[in-house]
Amino acid sequence: MTEDAVVIIWLVLHITGDKVALYKMVLVFFLLTGNYANAQTSLDYPNRPIRIIVAFPPGGSPDFTARVIGQQIGNILQASVVVENKSGAGGNVGTQYVATSKPDGYTLLVNSSAFTVNPSLYGPKAGYVPERDFTYIAVVSKQPNVVSVNDKVSAKSLAELKILSVKEKLAFSTPGSGTTPHLTCANLFHGIWKEDVTHIPYKGAGPASLAVASGETPIGCTAAFGVLQFAKQGKVRILAITSDKRNPNLPDVPTFMELGYPQINDYTLSGFFAPKGTPKEIVEKLNQVINQALELSDVKDKFDKAGLIPVGGSLAQTSTYIASELKNINHILHPLDMIPNIDYDLLTLNGMFNTSLKSKIYYRLSLKNNLK
Repeated sequence: MTEDAVVIIWLVLHITGDKVALYKMVLVFFLLTGNYANAQTSLDYPNRPIRIIVAFPPGGSPDFTARVIGQQIGNILQASVVVENKSGAGGNVGTQYVATSKPDGYTLLVNSSAFTVNPSLYGPKAGYVPERDFTYIAVVSKQPNVVSVNDKVSAKSLAELKILSVKEKLAFSTPGSGTTPHLTCANLFHGIWKEDVTHIPYKGAGPASLAVASGETPIGCTAAFGVLQFAKQGKVRILAITSDKRNPNLPDVPTFMELGYPQINDYTLSGFFAPKGTPKEIVEKLNQVINQALELSDVKDKFDKAGLIPVGGSLAQTSTYIASELKNINHILHPLDMIPNIDYDLLTLNGMFNTSLKSKIYYRLSLKNNLK
């Protein structure tokens, strides 16, 4: 409160003795100064570095999206933008961190479809509720999922992989429990084929893609971005893609629809989110800047080469998109009985499961199966 305001309020009380008038004056003063402060905060934004927290490690589409768009946010707003990876628990660690951050526009979240899946998959253990804890800024991109195999795996097609899954004990890597690649392969292997193919969740698309490329797991279920480089290097073969039509970057890879699986049509999104309570003016500004960035030829070129499909849209369109994802996810999870597996998923949630241990357990399972 300014000195002038204090003097005026004292005079009102001293001259009139009217306490009611005094209370009204104080109330109006705080309302006006509060609105003025909020307006100033929005007008000045940003006046310090913006932190973008990515819920997954480097190597996946959320990290790629955060860095490409984050750079443009910095350019357009003439601000410093810092991208940080806080991975773990299928994206829950970074998401929880942002949910409890100050809602001032300086700590933002970039997450994948796990943002909408995890609250249904893990319940209270997810540590957040999207509608309660976040404001949706923009869905930036989406991309199809793929099923790939290590180049030493004999299967050259999805049909051959199905036959192989009957004969041998197989395992598939994913970016984590509840990610859309996990749902894609759980639907295929467990829901449709009814085969016992073991799920091994990793902490992001990068590690999951590296697992199938190195042969740590014979099968990989990731978004296309993760294994695209390994496919070009001949380390993996991509057998099918979930897109509506063939991907220009993978013209020889058939869609699931072509192969007789029209029900498998999953995409992995990457979006920007802010803690609930972030000023509307700041959220609107960020939404406008992100949409502006998506129109830049440099961004379009990078997304195209990475196999990402730009989305964008207004705040209302973003809210509708996320609401639809949240509504549809239960229809996917319940038929698959998607409950975290104690041997793999819960240990991964606690950060106790490294990739070498996963590999040893997988091979132990394989050996046990072969000795039967």
